Amino acid sequence: MSLQFSDTTNKNGILQLIDANCGISSTNTLAYPIADKTRDINLALTKALEIALQASGTWKTDDFNHSDYPVVYTNLVSGQRDYSFSTDEDGNLILDIYKVFIKDEAGIYREIYPVDVEQAGVSNVDTTSFTDGQDIGGVPYRYDKMANGIFLDPIPNYNSTNGIKIYISREHTYFTSADTTKKAGIAGTLHEYLAVYPTYLYHLRNSSPNVDRWRLEVDRWEKKIQDNYSKKNKDTRNRFRPMYQNNK
Repeated sequence: MSLQFSDTTNKNGILQLIDANCGISSTNTLAYPIADKTRDINLALTKALEIALQASGTWKTDDFNHSDYPVVYTNLVSGQRDYSFSTDEDGNLILDIYKVFIKDEAGIYREIYPVDVEQAGVSNVDTTSFTDGQDIGGVPYRYDKMANGIFLDPIPNYNSTNGIKIYISREHTYFTSADTTKKAGIAGTLHEYLAVYPTYLYHLRNSSPNVDRWRLEVDRWEKKIQDNYSKKNKDTRNRFRPMYQNNK
């Protein structure tokens, strides 16, 4: 069952479930203030996202509440090597970049591959063109990620509107203490975790004898989140590849 943030009528909201778990009367607003509960719910949402991102495999998890897909575009500028990606078009923090596509001079997007300039002395890939100062121009075919940006190689020698397309992961949309019917953008069957984790924090802060029990509940629900998102890519076929061994 999915849970909305607050439901004072039917007591089916996340806030009301936390109160029930903690043994708090709805009239005792000082025992666990709504602002504190909202903060802890958002912390739980962040933890759920971290677990989902690690477990999701080829499925790219994203908050259901986002109004668009986790794809960002920006203009390709002639002579510009580096491009910063801190947030998407709606201001959501970008957590990671999965794939980068460049629009060539014919207007066709082509995937380019990542390299790591810092591993230049370790790998067999020559990355000196990123740092030698020659700034050779052309159609980019590879990139290096650094901090919150990407560096293209070669440097583009043409302009292209929305010439860079990247696939990203981004933060959730979070709750405010004024929310009521809003629901978390994760699977509805996992919404109870957003009450379980704050319940554990409440018992921990108050040195409750029930803290160990709620720690086990947190572990159980985090395992459920991991299992749920690890099975999202059921439409992907597993392939067995032969292993070749040179016995000479």
